[in-house]
Amino acid sequence: QVQLVESGGGLVQPGGSLRLSCVASGDLINFKAMKWFRQAPGKEREFVAGRASGGSPIYADSVKGRFSISRDNARKTLYLQMNSLKPEDTAVYYCNLVSWYSQDYWGQGTQVTVSS
Repeated sequence: QVQLVESGGGLVQPGGSLRLSCVASGDLINFKAMKWFRQAPGKEREFVAGRASGGSPIYADSVKGRFSISRDNARKTLYLQMNSLKPEDTAVYYCNLVSWYSQDYWGQGTQVTVSS
C-alpha cells in the first residue's frame, strides 16, 4: 500500500509563496500520473496541476503562470511551487498519484491559508 505524506502548507500573505511537498513510500516511476487538487470550504475538490509520465504539465486556468508542478525521483517527492498567492487559493491541498494499474492514492491534505 502506497502512502503519501504532504507538507509545506501554512499561513501566507497575499503575493507570497509556498512550496508543497508530497513524499511517496514508493518510487515515482511506478505512477503514470501525478496531480495536485484542492478543496476550499463549502466547495468541491478541484484539479490544480498535473503531469502524466513523459508528458507536459497541465494547470487549471486559475493557477496558470503562478503554480508549478515538479518531481524529484531520487527523493520520491512531488512538489507544487505556488507563487503570487491570492486569498482565493486558500484551501486544503491534496496530492494524488495514479498507478499504472489506474489505482488512486491520496495524501492526507495540507492547509494553505492566504490572508493578510
